[in-house]
Parts: sequence; structure tokens; C-alpha cells
Amino acid sequence: MWWVTLQLGVRNLLLHKLRSFLTMLGTILGVGSVIAMLAIGEGSKRKAVEQIRQLGATNVIIRSVKPEAEDEGEDSSSGSSQQTSSRVLEYGLKYRDLERLRDTLPTVSHSLPISLLRKDAAHGRRRITNARILGTTPAILKVKNLTLHRGRFLTDTDLRITANVCVVAAGAAQRLFGYEDPLHKDLLLGSNAYRVVGVLQSQSSGNERPGGAAQANFNNDIYIPITAAQRRFGELQMIIRAGSMDFERTQLSEITLTVADEAMVSQTAAMARAILSKTHTRDNDYEIQVPLELLRQAEQEKRIWNLVLGSIAGIALLVGGIGIMNIMLATVTERTREIGIRRALGARRRDITAQFLVECTVLSSTGGLLGIVVGIVIPIVVTKMSEIETVLSWWAVFLAFGISVATGIMFGMYPARRAAMMDPIDALRHE
Repeated sequence: MWWVTLQLGVRNLLLHKLRSFLTMLGTILGVGSVIAMLAIGEGSKRKAVEQIRQLGATNVIIRSVKPEAEDEGEDSSSGSSQQTSSRVLEYGLKYRDLERLRDTLPTVSHSLPISLLRKDAAHGRRRITNARILGTTPAILKVKNLTLHRGRFLTDTDLRITANVCVVAAGAAQRLFGYEDPLHKDLLLGSNAYRVVGVLQSQSSGNERPGGAAQANFNNDIYIPITAAQRRFGELQMIIRAGSMDFERTQLSEITLTVADEAMVSQTAAMARAILSKTHTRDNDYEIQVPLELLRQAEQEKRIWNLVLGSIAGIALLVGGIGIMNIMLATVTERTREIGIRRALGARRRDITAQFLVECTVLSSTGGLLGIVVGIVIPIVVTKMSEIETVLSWWAVFLAFGISVATGIMFGMYPARRAAMMDPIDALRHE
């Protein structure tokens, strides 16, 4: 009986193909928009969460920050008869801060110092202007989740003898050496020559790196022993501007603390903030970043964003359901004599209800299937056209399809019951 009812419902819908398609169009667009919007939102948020996760969930990152406005320097000279002025601005983290944090915080398993330098890197005729040179220790390989591709990384011996060796990231190796093997080749950093001992694997380029440079491509970074950075380059950097020549002194650009227990990350950050506040006369020359807190915040924003996108797209499904109900009400009026004849021949009210519910279900389920195709195609097109990462969630596909079918049944219930409650005599008299 149900198979016969299904055949009858499909046959009735095919009698008005254009009207049936326009009725399904709202459901198609609704399901497609739900899947596509959730895929685009999931892709963008997952990328942001992955970038934060790469910073390390158990890390506490302390960065030096140049004060926005500085009224006076430690060493300044100027005269009314001179056309140029110079001063030395000292700010940021110091080595004594690193020692104090190491000695005071029992929850810290590793403490990683990083000194960021800006020098030209050159090999032959190839050059990277103002390259990012990181003076650091071997612990950065584990703390920053770096992966060695070839050669070796910095060692404790390199730090002890202040060796002129360096490890280049994949992008820096490509830009400076091209197709030449960079291992054991000399690299000029500023006016000093360094021997390349290792090459890192390519990393995703959206991460944040020392110096607060968001979205910096750290595939171009060059790593040297921090002792060599101190001895060869010093702490003073000269900045020349129009009519002035300023000097900045920063000992450490970043200190990364790795906490042994993830549950103690927030408490460790609070203790580090209290320690630094006692030794720094101003609190605007450093910042503390806790990737775990950023990760939790990003995941919370991701859930809210998905809820908002799903709600907006769900409105389209609601509109599609209203369209189905509207068309089915018109169909009931149009087929009043048919209903009367079927009732006169012995059809029960539940048979009439089942007939119209089957037609609503066919409309909503067919529209849902076509909407799934649209929802899968849109993210693929968006990714190819704009290179925006999209992540298709199968739970979103099943959820959107289930909601579309449920919406069709819910909005088709009233027209079906209205058709079933018709008096057979009045239905037969209908013109």
C-alpha cells in the first residue's frame, strides 16, 4: 500500500514539473547554504585554531614590545645648532629576567630565550634583505615544534664555543641557494660568515613568531646560536630616519616557558606577570601570550560562529518549508474532487493524509539531495577560485538533510490533515 501511495505521489508531482521544482528550490538553497557556510566557516576557524595550537598548548610566550611613545632615552644628545639627533632606547626582556623566571617558577620544564636580529642574508648573488635571524638554543626545535629536514640542528657545543653555524628554514634555503645543496655552504649574515649545518622542513606560514610579527613567513627564518648573536651582533641596533639616528637596545626578543602540567599554564603566566612587573619600570615594553587561553577562546568563537552560520542558513530551510506548505495548500484546493472521489470509493482519512505527506516528503527529500550536491560543489569552487580553505563536515550534511525532510513533513502535515478532513459530499460537489 505504501509503495502504491509513493508511486501515486511521484506521478502527481511529475504532472507539474516546473511547479514541483520551484517548490523544491527553497529546500535546495537552504540545504546547500547550510553545508557551504558551515564548510567555509569550519575551514577558516580550523586554520586559526591550528596556528594557535602550533604555538604550543603548554607554552607561555613573553615578548618584548617597543613602547609606542617614549619621551626620553637612557642616552640622548641634541643641540639647537645640530640638524640631527640621536638617542638610545632600551626596552624589553633581559637576560636577568630569564634567570629570574628559571629560578622562581617551579612549574617550568624548559625556558627558551630568543634574540631577533634583522640583517641582510646573502650567498653569492642571492640575497634576502632584512632577513629574520633568530639567536636561540637547541631547545627551540622541541618547544616550537620545528622539524629538521636535513643535516643537524644547533647543539650545546655550538653555544659553548659561539660557533659561526646556522640552520636555515626551507624558504630561506630556496631563496638563497636555489637548487644548490645548502649543507656545509657559507652564508653571509651582515658582515659575518656562517656555515649552514641544517635545513628545516617547510612549515605552515600563518604562525606568529618572535618580535610580534603576525602572519610572518617563518619559512624564511635563519637560526644561529644565541651566544654567537650576542658576540657577533651585540644588543644595539641603529635605526636611521630623516633627520635623526636612533639606537635601540633589546637583549631578548622572546622568552618561551614550557609548563610541565597543562593545568598549571594559566597560573604560571600569572606568576610570570607578577615577577616581571617588579623588575620592569614600565609594563608596556613586554607582553605575555598564553596559546592555551587563545586556543580555548578560538574554539569557543568557532562554536558560536558555526551556530550563527547555521542559524542564518536555517532560515532558508524555514522559507523552503513555508513554500512547500503554500504549494500543498493550493494543491489540496485544486484536487478537491479527486479527494472526494477517493473517499467515495472507500479511502480512509489516514490514506488521504498519507498521500499528501508522501508528496511533501518526496519534495523535501529530493530538494535535500539536490541541496547536498550544491553544498558540496560550492566549497570546492570557493577553494579553487579564492584559495580559501574549506572543511566539509559530514555531520553538517546529514543534519541539513534531516532538517529538510523534517521541515517538509512538519509543514506538510497541516495541508494533509486539511485534505483528509474534507467531507466527501462537499468534495464531490466542488467545481
